[in-house]
Amino acid sequence: MLKPPPKDDLKTPPKDGLKTSEYVGYALGDTASNLFFQTFGIFLTYFYTDVWGITPAVVGTMFLVVRLLDAAADPLIGLMADRTQTRWGKFRPYLIWFALPYGLGGYMLFASPDLSSSGKVVYAYVSYAFMMLAYSFINVPYSSMLGVISPSPRIRTLASSYRFVGAFGGGLLVSLSVRPLVKWLGGGANEAGKVVDELKGFQLTMLIFAVISVVMFLICFASTKERVTVPPGQKNNAVGEVGELLRNYPWIMLLLSAIFSLTFIGLRNGSALYYFKYVAGYDNQPVLFGLFDRVTVFISLGMACMMLGSYCLSFFAKVADKRVLSYGLTFVTASCWAAFYFIPVHNFWLQLAVQAVGTFCMGPASALVWAMYADVADYGEWKFGRRSTGLVYSASLFAIKTGTAVAGLMLPWILAKYDYLPNVPQSATAILGITLTFSLFPAGVAVLKGIALYIYPLGKSKVDEIERDLTARRAAAASATTT
Repeated sequence: MLKPPPKDDLKTPPKDGLKTSEYVGYALGDTASNLFFQTFGIFLTYFYTDVWGITPAVVGTMFLVVRLLDAAADPLIGLMADRTQTRWGKFRPYLIWFALPYGLGGYMLFASPDLSSSGKVVYAYVSYAFMMLAYSFINVPYSSMLGVISPSPRIRTLASSYRFVGAFGGGLLVSLSVRPLVKWLGGGANEAGKVVDELKGFQLTMLIFAVISVVMFLICFASTKERVTVPPGQKNNAVGEVGELLRNYPWIMLLLSAIFSLTFIGLRNGSALYYFKYVAGYDNQPVLFGLFDRVTVFISLGMACMMLGSYCLSFFAKVADKRVLSYGLTFVTASCWAAFYFIPVHNFWLQLAVQAVGTFCMGPASALVWAMYADVADYGEWKFGRRSTGLVYSASLFAIKTGTAVAGLMLPWILAKYDYLPNVPQSATAILGITLTFSLFPAGVAVLKGIALYIYPLGKSKVDEIERDLTARRAAAASATTT
């Protein structure tokens, strides 16, 4: 299903169809990103509170402060990338320059040296800030590459589909392997079923992920190419570019949808371990012939279904407009998350079924939004005569940071508000707080995302009009240059 579309399905077939190796190479960049990003979303709050011993309120404040400060740097990085000129292009060089700092930062978060309580907090702030900055320096340019990998919206949608197969493939690898690796590298389990040295297990697991992520980013660099350039004679003006971005109404709607998306994903993923450990009581309970515990199966099924949904995007895109498809699938996901408030906590197989439906719909919805960012970059060039791909995509990273900051703040603060205490039986109040954070709260935020996508104005007919106009402009500019 994920094959470059046949040349006869458009009246004027693009000359920039990509080889399968380039689609796959581009996807590996998001696999590398998600080896850390999904680990942070699923395990980092748990690691800080239950393994390293930092209080939930302190963790929530740290997430908010660091992510908001770091998010402010993303537009600056985007402006910097837009002004980068190398023989490799504007964005690809950053994959080489920052792959190693990125891998180092991911490992540092879980290195957890032996420190006092205050020392742990300081180390957490410094290491988390370093990691988030390294993430920005490699992911703002990486995301921007989708806007220049091809001038064709159809090709970009397909590349986004591959990208999110890679992204959710990385998430699947995380969900399947982290708990078993932590257990194995941490010395196995004791008689009570607890990992002997969970701290060491996380340290070594993240060291492995760091090496893999660096290698994948280097492969991504080597296998991709930039094909869309700025309009001839374009003058850089940071103030003007930011002003144009703020007047780019489609971008504002996507910005809001991305913030809501990362907020509900962060809440949902971050609360999963708490829900199954303290509410459902599934912590370390084996399933599937004893190969995996129930938590691993639940989270991994979600990642696999998101991956499958992204894989099917090329089919979905043939039968529905990107805008309609994105908000429709988001509303289905919201309904599934809300259902978990009513599903009996011990009905594991019904939980798996609802998880499968909700995450399958979430996969293509996420991929579509990123493809729509490329349409927004086209819209900016079409309306204002200036292309600022890096700035457009850096703003999307700003949305990711903001959404994860909100989720990172809400999760530990909700836990504290509902009297959560780590590693002890929870009160009825704490059980309610964990359940709400796993079901109704993320469902409500998902509804807000769906509303933003419903308001988003660039439907298929408008995107096609913009593509035709830009193609004509570029052809005229090229003709004028040669004469």
